Amino acid sequence: MPEYRRILLDGAAVQVLREDDELVAGDGRRVKVEDAQHLPPVVPSKVVAVHLNHRSRVDEFRIELTPTPTYFHKPTSALNSHKGAIVRPEGCKWLNYEGEVAIVIGRTARNISPADAGEYIAGYTVANDYGLHDFRDTDAGSMLRVKGSDTLCPLGPGLVTDWDFHDKYLRTYVNGEVVQDGSTAEMEWDMHYLVADIARTITLYPGDVLLSGTPANSRPVQPGDVVEVEVEGLGRLTNHIVTGPTAIRSDVGAQPTESEEVLSTALGGDWEFRGIRPPRRG
Repeated sequence: MPEYRRILLDGAAVQVLREDDELVAGDGRRVKVEDAQHLPPVVPSKVVAVHLNHRSRVDEFRIELTPTPTYFHKPTSALNSHKGAIVRPEGCKWLNYEGEVAIVIGRTARNISPADAGEYIAGYTVANDYGLHDFRDTDAGSMLRVKGSDTLCPLGPGLVTDWDFHDKYLRTYVNGEVVQDGSTAEMEWDMHYLVADIARTITLYPGDVLLSGTPANSRPVQPGDVVEVEVEGLGRLTNHIVTGPTAIRSDVGAQPTESEEVLSTALGGDWEFRGIRPPRRG
């Protein structure tokens, strides 16, 4: 399966083709995979993410899945790359990983059927849909700051074409330990369905990205942690967590909170109490 990456080569963004342990540019220039400075493998006009799709995650939440998918938007300013630093702003505590498969659009898609959606997909890459749950109390509806803050959408390492998404494992590692172990087989709605669903009312352009959901066991990570997401046939996306250089400003807007809603979502427990207990004090 061909794998295309975008890297900085002699100061310019260049698409390259992976050949074993080397990346080859169209003009013949070569660089070792381990030495390359990676960029997101695509340049989307938008990133759309499904809320819940993996049955293990739904079971973990102790809820019933909605009859059809629901979605949120991650701004393109959140894009990050393989080996990029994930910033947890100073003053925040609850930054969670969510390993996922990312769908990349290859042709302009509007009002297409699920049966035809595969023809509009360029390929797939690995994503980590990080969530900054400190802002969940104020942004749970839009998820804007929770999921859209800077650096929280790493993609990569490459765009793989001709990949069959059926029955592929998806694993997330923190400091080398497996923390999520799922499969595309547990997805309620497959890749073609998601593309066709969004394209009913939102035109999808080449390069646009759809995040297809995460399995159970999303948990917080800390500065210094190394987080990797591996998808069978797509490779391994690696990032590290750092503390932001500045604190969240206190003279404007909502501040980070630590309510039961925040804690239960970040830590994966007490789901039956989500959103109904008062905020913690002291």
